[in-house]
Amino acid sequence: MDMPQSTQSNYLIVDRRILPDYYGKVVEACEMLRSGHVKDVSEAVRIVGISRSTYYKYKDYVFAPGEDTLCKKAVISVMLSHETGVLSELLSLLSRVGANILTITQTLPVHEQANVVITLDMTHMRIAMDALLEAVAALRGASNVHLIAIE
Repeated sequence: MDMPQSTQSNYLIVDRRILPDYYGKVVEACEMLRSGHVKDVSEAVRIVGISRSTYYKYKDYVFAPGEDTLCKKAVISVMLSHETGVLSELLSLLSRVGANILTITQTLPVHEQANVVITLDMTHMRIAMDALLEAVAALRGASNVHLIAIE
């Protein structure tokens, strides 16, 4: 099966000098939290000088290149029909595109639908995230495909 190729990715590499300064401050706040330099979001945003709403609005969308970007993680949510082989097809697709599955959580089927949340290591993925989401949505029995977070 050929994977749908996205004609345009949602991701850009941009020099921070042309961006509003709050993007860099969001990255700085995230790093402070990750490193344990601060104990909570309120402290981090106070130190860098942004609002909590700005932090929460952009925290899952701006990243600085570095060692931690070598292992990019994403969390996706998919509603799957309760039919034999549907989950297996999803897992096969993820394997074919080079995604490494870190966790899978599945709810009990209700009205023949189950929600599946998958955490992926995207380090070796051979397609862009938007193309992956399109491919998942095209699978038999898959619907309501969403990117929950990306790190």
